[in-house]
Amino acid sequence: MMTQALELLTTAEMYEADRLAIEADIAGVALMEKAGRGVAGAIAMRFAPVPVLVLCGPGNNGGDGFVVARLLEEEGWPVTLALLGERARLEGDAAEMAARWQGPVLPLAEARPEEAGLVVDAVFGAGLARPLEGAPRETIERVARAGCPVVAVDVPSGVDGDTGRVLGAAAPATLTVTFFRRKPGHLLYPGRGLCGETVTVDIGTPEAVLDTIRPKAAANGPALWASSFPVPAAEGHKYGRGHAVVASGGPWATGAARLAARGALRIGAGLVTVASPPEALAVNAAHLTAIMLTEAGDRPALARFLSDRRHNAALIGPGAGIDGTTRDRRDAILESGAAAVLDADALTVSARDPQELFDAIALRPGRPVALTPHEGEFARLFPDLGAEVGSKIERAREAARRSGAVIVLKGPDTVIAAPDGRAAINANAPADLATAGSGDVLGGLILGLLAQGMPAFEAAAAAVWCHGAAGQHAGAGLIAEDLPEAIPTVLAELRREVGGS
Repeated sequence: MMTQALELLTTAEMYEADRLAIEADIAGVALMEKAGRGVAGAIAMRFAPVPVLVLCGPGNNGGDGFVVARLLEEEGWPVTLALLGERARLEGDAAEMAARWQGPVLPLAEARPEEAGLVVDAVFGAGLARPLEGAPRETIERVARAGCPVVAVDVPSGVDGDTGRVLGAAAPATLTVTFFRRKPGHLLYPGRGLCGETVTVDIGTPEAVLDTIRPKAAANGPALWASSFPVPAAEGHKYGRGHAVVASGGPWATGAARLAARGALRIGAGLVTVASPPEALAVNAAHLTAIMLTEAGDRPALARFLSDRRHNAALIGPGAGIDGTTRDRRDAILESGAAAVLDADALTVSARDPQELFDAIALRPGRPVALTPHEGEFARLFPDLGAEVGSKIERAREAARRSGAVIVLKGPDTVIAAPDGRAAINANAPADLATAGSGDVLGGLILGLLAQGMPAFEAAAAAVWCHGAAGQHAGAGLIAEDLPEAIPTVLAELRREVGGS
């Protein structure tokens, strides 16, 4: 049976899952047999029989490969098997599976991927600890050059299962088959781009092992946050759905705030107001209809407006300007007690003294705050958490812990992380979303959900997913203005999926 589950397991957690399964009297050799059967079955569903080259490593990943080779040969596929190391030196379950293989075993260096119609990459799994070198690297590089379809067992050899990074070299897979649960490296780039289609095989690991492991990473999707997603009540009214506020910049940079405001309104906020400097009132008024407008161009004016507790969520950053006024208005939002989203310029003006921002967040414990940096903005706020430091998920987690805010580390593999360690990786965003203003709409979606009372982590995760789904509906050639208009379709599909009205 093939499934795609919510939880993501690190390689260490997956080893623990295997250990717990064996402790529950499931033999390791049975797990390996089911793993190999799952890979062979996935291959048979997608490919016609062709000459197949199975590349096996010296560990359990290679043991899976021996099972795949045996089962495909039994079904009439012409199979060639090549092994890294000596067959006689294999141990444990891998040795047992090698003994069941009756065909010849070539040294890995003698493999000829250019002569194969399909390559099964079972050299190394997700737990590879150092870069590929020597014969394994040369073989994987030849596989990449051969251009034939590749099926990776667990992950493409050379991909770190926790970070998605490439350790030396990796051959792009057409199909990756993993077991029980996916790993972060299946969803984080560059690993995600090398996995091709990824399927998860049930090999009999008891679901109960998750109660012991208690993973804190997940693939982002409705199952993660649907229970708290706001659905209008039959007898409700707009005042019960929150009043979102977007702080606009000056007259030459107002579009970003309006994009955010429209996103907040489309996602369900009952009322949305753009808080505008006086010099931008006219241009904002010319473009706004259902969205309201107020003059609040400095800290005192914005503080007065937010002193009305009905104005329960505020966003600043899109088009706000990189100056002291933005910093002052940011502080007015943080001091107000409203749920806060800080994006773009509001993050950049915080780069001079990030701790000042974190201290301001800490003054209102329990108040929802989301920071939505792209990698450049993240580097300004957290200069010691560069891309070379740990995985993207661990960097976002540390940033969330340090700041006291939910972090939305944007990109093609956006990571949402909470101060308590929960994290989600988003995987539904099309490349077309890389366009001006797209992030402003995302900020507005988070804002609109916060205004409706959704918890910060769930609101951020839901907004990121809805943003990706809107991008899919808008399709090729989308511009940011298309995204709010696609949200009604996304919401209708979401309500059908989760059983809402």
